[in-house]
Amino acid sequence: MNDVLVAGAGIVGVSVALHLQREGRSVVLLDRQDPGEETSYGNAGLIERASVVPFGFPRDLATILCYALNCSTEMRFHWPFLIRKAPWLARFWYESSASRLRRAALDMLPLIERSVDEHLLLMTEAGMLDLLQRDGWLEAYRSEAGLARGAAGAAALNEFGLKYEVLDGTRLRAREPHLSDAFSGAVHWLDPATVSDPGRLVKGYARLFSQRGGAFIRGDAMKLRQEGSTWSLATPGRTIRAREAVVALGPWSDALCSALGYNVPLLSKRGYHAHFRPESGAMLNRPLLDTERGYVLAPMRQGIRLTTGIEFAPRDHAATPVQLDEATVHAREVFPLKERVERSPWVGSRPCLPDMRPVIGPAPRHKGLWFAFGHNHHGLTLGPATGRLLSEMMTGKPTFADAQPFAIERFL
Repeated sequence: MNDVLVAGAGIVGVSVALHLQREGRSVVLLDRQDPGEETSYGNAGLIERASVVPFGFPRDLATILCYALNCSTEMRFHWPFLIRKAPWLARFWYESSASRLRRAALDMLPLIERSVDEHLLLMTEAGMLDLLQRDGWLEAYRSEAGLARGAAGAAALNEFGLKYEVLDGTRLRAREPHLSDAFSGAVHWLDPATVSDPGRLVKGYARLFSQRGGAFIRGDAMKLRQEGSTWSLATPGRTIRAREAVVALGPWSDALCSALGYNVPLLSKRGYHAHFRPESGAMLNRPLLDTERGYVLAPMRQGIRLTTGIEFAPRDHAATPVQLDEATVHAREVFPLKERVERSPWVGSRPCLPDMRPVIGPAPRHKGLWFAFGHNHHGLTLGPATGRLLSEMMTGKPTFADAQPFAIERFL
């Protein structure tokens, strides 16, 4: 009999398993694939200490119309899906008012503040510091007016004590000499860290978990069942039994929650990435967001990773990489990219909730059942901090953050 079964071996599930293991719990980690193969693999590698305000719904009509007409590479809609998800979008719009967005920011702040430190702790223990870079990232603007808005937006966050520099075009190209002159300048956010291979990082954390006696098993989390005071899950090799279970399945969490009687408004925002070889001698030193075109370029071990914005489409719909193709054209305007490394782009989903807070905490109707999912674009950033918070809750320790805003009851 194990103490805990953690369903989901992405960055959140692996982090939960490691923190519970540190508290002396015997843990089994389960996934249908190897650790770090799904959502945790496909991102820009940012540990986003500077994103203290969640990604909200735009409130100005011009931006809404642009998105609605699919005229921006930053966001794209599949209209039948959008119509089905209208109630979710309405709640998202409601939660994105200035006052509610600020409340969400304050609720999330303790997790954001711990994001880099918690990763540093795990990276050090896992021997993964070679993937870490502490040079922040660049929020780049193609126009002087855009740069002015970016500088004003950065200044509006001064109360949070973030470190940043506003760079004109000359100073930007001094830091990134191989950029073209397409950008007028950038805001250089200095607090965030970055990793050069997110999937490998998660695998390193999972290896640390195994080295410390944890077990990783391949299996279908939808087979999780409550049997009296324990939880069981049948796999091809054996049946796993544990006193407690954690649902950390990212964009698939809603399916298991629904099967257990918890209907959570989880929506998967899809995204794409591809790696490119740079021109001979060209280097990108840190991730860069092209704000007016809505994509990120990030230096990775596999090459320069181009990561798209949001696609509102069914989670398992066939890939429609229109945004990636458009973003590739824009990216080649600013940095010398050659051919793609892979034959096909990666596509995956980001699990999002309409109030821009994850679900972290106990199930109200099932003893020993816990949740950790819905991190709204910040799974990599918040995985280790979430693992610490949930382990403190599960072991009865004082929590470093108020967990009430993350309770699942807000949707029930």
